[in-house]
Amino acid sequence: MGQVVHTLPEGKDVWGVTSLGDEVFVLRDKGRDEIEVYDVITYRLVRCITVPNLRGFADMTSCEHYHCVYIADPFVMCIHRVDVQGGATTRWAVNDEPAGLSVTKAHNVLVTCRVVCKIKEFSSHGDLLREMTLPHDVIHPLHAIQLTTGQYVVCHGGVGDAVHRVCVMNADCTHIIHSHGGQRSSHIGQYNVPIHLAVDDNEFVFVVDVNNRRVTLLSPWLNYIRQVVSRDKLKWKPDRLHLDVQRRRLYVVDDEWKDGEWTAGRVVVFSF
Repeated sequence: MGQVVHTLPEGKDVWGVTSLGDEVFVLRDKGRDEIEVYDVITYRLVRCITVPNLRGFADMTSCEHYHCVYIADPFVMCIHRVDVQGGATTRWAVNDEPAGLSVTKAHNVLVTCRVVCKIKEFSSHGDLLREMTLPHDVIHPLHAIQLTTGQYVVCHGGVGDAVHRVCVMNADCTHIIHSHGGQRSSHIGQYNVPIHLAVDDNEFVFVVDVNNRRVTLLSPWLNYIRQVVSRDKLKWKPDRLHLDVQRRRLYVVDDEWKDGEWTAGRVVVFSF
């Protein structure tokens, strides 16, 4: 299992974590200074970024090519693009409620739309490039990542759904090639809300399992390998993650769920 390297400070609930260059970006529900920026080596807070007109939070990802971060805003159904050097911000409409975000090898933005069961691909400046409707048995998709083969790995299954899985889809997302999981369960090899993914350079898949409070590692063919983060390493519930392959660091968002809402959060940094 991964070993804890550092824990970023507790505070407001965290909705995303990512890294660019020598900095780590943490998205919190704060009203202003929503993005906290930490040094990747010392984990010292170096600055904060306020995103104008940010109303809601679902996920955050980053793009090395354009040196920006993207934030999914489900309240106004848009994506915010933040230039992390100059601080300039723009946004574009998704026209559906966005959930998970990722960036493709072509530097485009993949937006997973949970309610309508679609994946939308946008350019960095918000041009809609393609829209894929998932098969009828992929209910409430939460996050998708494009693989080097052009296929997609997708996790799906909300709190009220019977089936909770991770799937590898073909390049058009019309059918499932491999899958892992099934009925909602706490057993090894099953999930209870697999909400977020990360993929390494060899296309091994890390899966955040919210209600089972663990992170699972799967092979490129979605065979179970092991737990990389267990519940005893966490204080609350994991619900987002980011993989820094170069530094061999896994950033896991650990949020408190209390009285029907997210109330606090932190980021735990693991080696792997």
